[in-house]
Amino acid sequence: MSLLENILKTVVLEQATIIEKMVLSKGTYGLRLQNDSIIKTHFTPGSFLRMAIGIGNEKLSMKDKIRSYSVWDIDKTEGIIDVAIATHSNGVGAEWVKNCKEGDTVYYKWKKGNFIADDSADSYIMVGDLSALSHLYMINRNIGNNKQIESLIYNADKAELFSDTDGSYPLNFFELPENPYQEIIAKLKTITPTLKGKTMAYIAGDSRTCLALHHFFRKELGWDTKRIKTKPFWNPEKKGLE
Repeated sequence: MSLLENILKTVVLEQATIIEKMVLSKGTYGLRLQNDSIIKTHFTPGSFLRMAIGIGNEKLSMKDKIRSYSVWDIDKTEGIIDVAIATHSNGVGAEWVKNCKEGDTVYYKWKKGNFIADDSADSYIMVGDLSALSHLYMINRNIGNNKQIESLIYNADKAELFSDTDGSYPLNFFELPENPYQEIIAKLKTITPTLKGKTMAYIAGDSRTCLALHHFFRKELGWDTKRIKTKPFWNPEKKGLE
């Protein structure tokens, strides 16, 4: 293990133990992480964990050893975090989550970012793929009651999409191919006129789709950029994208 990795483990990163590993669907694992430091965390819904998943693997570059994963749920009373990790990329993170075990130690750092729950709107539209589902579940739970929420969650195989932590399915699922921005825009043209009051959009997942939908909301619908929250989670031509 390199000196830099030792510094990361002992000085920079917090650690937690995997206390449960679950198969959420054919393409996704759920991990439950526990540490007493989580109890004292000042948590903002929509925050990420920047996880060091390749500590000790000398074959990987430092860039490949770090991945960011959404916090799907948090229990500050018990010091527990839930994350959901999709494996479609077959990359470093996918390989790690397939092989990790209950009892393993994980190293992480909190990352807030801007793709967080904002309860200032009256109605919302949420669009994302499998990689963004757990994050949008968290946003959905934390934007307040009595909100109008429309959603479009898609995957090539709809059966790979999973329920929220309580077993419910509060978002609408669609079976669509990779980067289906034209089909999504066609559906949005029927959905957006039904939104009432102050509106806001959350768009996440494939960077290509995020870019196309941001352009649609900004240029075709004339929405202000502050109302369009976008988070590209992955790009087929890149690795390590957060």
